[in-house]
Amino acid sequence: MTNVTFRLEDQLQETLRRNPYLTRRKLHLETSDGRVVLRGAVNSYYQKQVAQGTLRRVPGVEQIENHLEVVWG
Repeated sequence: MTNVTFRLEDQLQETLRRNPYLTRRKLHLETSDGRVVLRGAVNSYYQKQVAQGTLRRVPGVEQIENHLEVVWG
């Protein structure tokens, strides 16, 4: 990974942490050349879409693979 990749991943993590709909979620990111793979669990399909939409607005993100699992409970 290059330094640019590390900076993008850090920026994405911070963006997710600041989103009130996603607080206390253990979401994991993998980044490579503008491609982001998002994994973890959320409580609703709305949260899944919010996470993807939040990351899409970050400069440098070209593609998102959203593998978040919706776990009711």
